[in-house]
Amino acid sequence: MGHGKLKKFAENETFRCLLQPDASQVLDKEPGSRELRLRDHAIKGHWGREMFGNDHPIVLELGCGKGDYTIALALRHPEINYIGVDIKGARLWKGAKYATENALPNVAFLRTRIEFIDAFFGPGEVSEIWLTFSDPQLRGSENARLSSPLFLERYRRFLRPGGIVHLKTDSRYLYEYTRAVVKANGLQVKVSQTDVYSNRTSVPEEVTQVQTFYEQMFLQMGLPITYMAFCIDHEGPYAFPGAAFDHDRWLEAEGPRRSFSHQPNKKG
Repeated sequence: MGHGKLKKFAENETFRCLLQPDASQVLDKEPGSRELRLRDHAIKGHWGREMFGNDHPIVLELGCGKGDYTIALALRHPEINYIGVDIKGARLWKGAKYATENALPNVAFLRTRIEFIDAFFGPGEVSEIWLTFSDPQLRGSENARLSSPLFLERYRRFLRPGGIVHLKTDSRYLYEYTRAVVKANGLQVKVSQTDVYSNRTSVPEEVTQVQTFYEQMFLQMGLPITYMAFCIDHEGPYAFPGAAFDHDRWLEAEGPRRSFSHQPNKKG
């Protein structure tokens, strides 16, 4: 590990806005078994009081990278609390340092695996979720996509009724997959746009006015940015889209993006 990363990790320990729980704080063994189970973290249900000192709405950005989008949204909406979530401490350092040095009262970061997310938030504690330029898992497991039925079930446990999931991505594959999941489950779609910059009036203002570094590069390359906002209110288990999602078609449509925008550590 390089000296720069070690320095960032050490500085991360000083940031009050950054929560970095050990795995032991959210995982333990099933009684009489070697299997691990997820258990609640102490902050679950108490973010407003413990981290922000208020009862303002809470919005999550999952897979926030360096926190650019989280911070930009927080600066635009001081009446809302924003929490960026990522597993990479060296990335979170940038956002946490900026929030600390600029005394931003409505920004926090959580370092954890997104698979563990419902160990940290209680029922109705979160108002909205942003998925910004998530890995589409083109060759990986469907369950690893952050808009898969498996993840929607996790989000439902802590998202308030009527709460919104925002998907902003350069990946047409992930956009179409998410649209298929939404349709398979009869979820309410607020906005669905395959090129947000061709019709800005149809999307929330921050979708086009808040950009990450890599989003700007995608635009310079002529890649369209898609956006979808939907509610996940749904009774019973979530269904997978199955054959309704044409994997081969949208994988082919992904084209050159696969060689640039979804390489490891390319988060903007």
